[in-house]
Amino acid sequence: MHRAAFEKLIVESFALLPERIRERVSNVAILVEDEPKDEVREKEELADNETLLGYYHGVPLVERGSDYGVGMTLPDTITLYQFPIEDEAGESSEEVRRVIAETLWHEVAHHFGMDEEEVSAREAARERRSSHNVRGSAQNAGDQ
Repeated sequence: MHRAAFEKLIVESFALLPERIRERVSNVAILVEDEPKDEVREKEELADNETLLGYYHGVPLVERGSDYGVGMTLPDTITLYQFPIEDEAGESSEEVRRVIAETLWHEVAHHFGMDEEEVSAREAARERRSSHNVRGSAQNAGDQ
């Protein structure tokens, strides 16, 4: 996928986040790189056969004190890694869109101060709600 098309999917995915979430995302640049750099791989202790889909780097909102932003404060970054996302998604552009949306949600959760355990628990809850809604819709359709 061309980089411009990939970046467009990121913009669309960000727009799908609830407004109350989008409004609170503060001083964050969303970047795209092909793959995680060596420094990130080392910091995250990735094995040779492991990769990342995204990475949050910065000061989470819950840790920002009253002095945050005084002087020159570089933005936090959320980096999405195009090649691993495309590998995860396969050939379908709809799957790429889904993986981008999930990865962006995951990294925004870190921006809000959630650690990996909390993010995983919320993702599992979202998945349960989503599968419940799908089953409920199918049952309702069968009732008609």
